[in-house]
Amino acid sequence: MAKQLHNPQMKRTLNFSLGGFALAGLIAISVAPVAAQTASAATAAYPVRPIRMVVPFPAGGATDILARALSQKLGEKWGQTVVVDNRPGAGGTIGADAASKATPDGYTLLLSTSSTHSIGPAINPKIPYNSETDFTPIGYVATSPNVVLVPLSSPAKTMREFIDYARKNPGKLNYASSGNGTIINLTTEYFKAESGTFILHIPYRGTALSIPDLISGKLDLLIDSLVTGLPHVKDGKLRALAVTSLHPTALAPGMPTVAESLPGFESVTWFGVYGPKGMPMDLVVKINTALNLALRESDLKDRFARLGAEPTGGTPQAFAAMVKTDTSKWKKIIDDRKITSD
Repeated sequence: MAKQLHNPQMKRTLNFSLGGFALAGLIAISVAPVAAQTASAATAAYPVRPIRMVVPFPAGGATDILARALSQKLGEKWGQTVVVDNRPGAGGTIGADAASKATPDGYTLLLSTSSTHSIGPAINPKIPYNSETDFTPIGYVATSPNVVLVPLSSPAKTMREFIDYARKNPGKLNYASSGNGTIINLTTEYFKAESGTFILHIPYRGTALSIPDLISGKLDLLIDSLVTGLPHVKDGKLRALAVTSLHPTALAPGMPTVAESLPGFESVTWFGVYGPKGMPMDLVVKINTALNLALRESDLKDRFARLGAEPTGGTPQAFAAMVKTDTSKWKKIIDDRKITSD
């Protein structure tokens, strides 16, 4: 049996301590509903001031133009200004890192891409953020497929013919990219791995610089964005063999996919919205709902199409799952092909 307490002073101290714990418990219980109500009220009123959308790439590029179109639509729906804040540098990691450190109140959003949240983490484990744990997924915005281009002098008229031609001429063909570790480099190495071909890599400082060499026949292959690649096809200077989306795209009507020759092949640049980690789920749902509504509007679809992008939408959970799968795919390709960034 426990010893009885005979010291009156000790009894008073013990009673006071127990009372303190009880009081603290009562305070915690009473404060919790108030905090929850305050957070809920803040979400219901959101937004009450301008929102900042961080774009981790320079002004004037495809990501920036897409962000401005989206920001305008969201601003119209919310009755608040959505300001685009360009934070370029280090392949998008500078802007992404800045956004990850913001207050998770919904007033700082990040328009992310494959570069910041799939390829970057896969090719550079020393980036200053954890792409899975330092952000809150909000919504999948759009995808942009690439197009497989060859010179008019190429004997290949179809994707299957090019694969057969490359297999018969290992090491004799070459391809251009926008640099080591870029989506163009990775996509072509992915294509080589899936097709069992050996094609030499010639990096350029941007695919635009490689176009004259492709037109002249000095290059044999370029997998480029639809926006920059298709105009040369329409002008009759290059031949398009296929798009890299898994399914045919309205952005290039009637064009076959690489997947028709290499089942399961898919490579797209994706765009999505994140917030800093720790955002309340009801706030995430509210922003996601507005995002999905904006992506359904025809004028926004038209603006995206001019950028070679198709709206996607969906839940935050589906967006997070897509990014995880995409990151795993690129990491395997990077490791298997021993690809490094510039």
